[in-house]
Amino acid sequence: MGLLFYPRGGSAQVIKYLIPALAGAGWSAEVLCGSLGPAGERTNAETFFGEIPVVAADYDEALAAFEAGGDPIADVAVPLHPSFEDRAGAPDRVFGAVAPELGDRIVEAWRPFFAAALRHRRPDVFHLHHLTPLQEVAERLAPDVPRITHLHGTELKMIDRIDRIIAGDLSPGLRPEMWVHGPHWAERLRTAARGSDGFVVISPHDRHEAARLLEIDPALVEWIPNGVDTDLFDRSRPPPDARLARWREWLVEQPQGWDESGEPGSVRYTESDLAPFADPNATVLLFVGRFLDFKRVPMLIRAYAAARERFEVPAPLVIWGGFPGEWEGEHPKAVARAVGEAGIFLVGWRGHDDLVDGLGCSDVMAAPSFNEPFGQVFLEAMACAVPVIATRSGGPLSFVNTEPGSPNGWLVEPDDERALTEALVAAVNDRADRNDRAETAYRQIRANFSWAGLAPRFAALYDAARTRHAGR
Repeated sequence: MGLLFYPRGGSAQVIKYLIPALAGAGWSAEVLCGSLGPAGERTNAETFFGEIPVVAADYDEALAAFEAGGDPIADVAVPLHPSFEDRAGAPDRVFGAVAPELGDRIVEAWRPFFAAALRHRRPDVFHLHHLTPLQEVAERLAPDVPRITHLHGTELKMIDRIDRIIAGDLSPGLRPEMWVHGPHWAERLRTAARGSDGFVVISPHDRHEAARLLEIDPALVEWIPNGVDTDLFDRSRPPPDARLARWREWLVEQPQGWDESGEPGSVRYTESDLAPFADPNATVLLFVGRFLDFKRVPMLIRAYAAARERFEVPAPLVIWGGFPGEWEGEHPKAVARAVGEAGIFLVGWRGHDDLVDGLGCSDVMAAPSFNEPFGQVFLEAMACAVPVIATRSGGPLSFVNTEPGSPNGWLVEPDDERALTEALVAAVNDRADRNDRAETAYRQIRANFSWAGLAPRFAALYDAARTRHAGR
């Protein structure tokens, strides 16, 4: 399995959980990926993937070059990966701002890592996550090996944006200078995609988008949703004093929340701030994710501000996540200041083990993303009997409220702040309905979205790719 990026997003989590599950379907795998930081850091590939074999491209020199004022792609031996999102001040600039010759440089820099992996073991299949220059490297070094491209949605969003920019759609806040090479990358990635023997998309919506945007045969596109580690993510409801102790640890004793400085721990709370969590009748609302524009975190905070006077019990809103220093648009802390910070807490970026506990200490997950590519954390919440508030768009449509008469969460129209406010009020004030939805979510997700249950579908896809490639 190949991943251009260092471990920080949902695709890395997919790899981490899918590989052990594949063992039950007769497949083993090693990971070729980026890495950042020393052993022990969560962005370090060998630390993140644990016992899974890893060949890692070290991005430390690239990040140091950026911090010294250099170019993290042009000035180092191992160029930093570009990004599918344009975020001001980020070291990993968007693909559209990367000149074609620097794209060639990325391909050449990855050849030795691929060669090292191939010397260790000749693979039966390349399973490449995202659509990136890794497809080009695989084609050049091992054209005889079948290739699966796993589209996680962010690459499709970028190509769609490039197409819209070419058509003259300059949305508010767009920095045109960061997209001058967009047409080159859209065509380059489309060309790279055409060499694949099969595609995985993570939602029915993305099946259509992949065929449309990449100009590929729809018959090659397989929808396989992301799964859940149902052993790790399970129902856990600590008693009130234990819940309060965990929130004290995350918000007061070991704070990781961050403001516009990007420094973990720059947002801190005191014991008196924990009063909303101390009430045994409190309903804790939780957002989990990165601070990307399509996540709509500012809108969530504003909807919460409009709803909080109508809550019948204390209902703090916890913003969990945001990779340190990375955000698009308004910073959540700035929005909280503008609407009044009462009840709004930034807990920072934490690992999956903490997230399991965080879900156990929460009652509802609210994440009003627009066209969320999939929504892994929605499944993780629901597998823990935490119902979700999502929008009628993107991946959540494939698992939220899909059975008539058996709602397992709440769906609102995208970008409808008033409807989101009403959903927050309903989720907090109607405990009986919330509990019913929680039980339904727990039952449905655990029955249909375990990694062990999904692994045979990947194994069948690998076999089909081998057959298809042999017939070329």
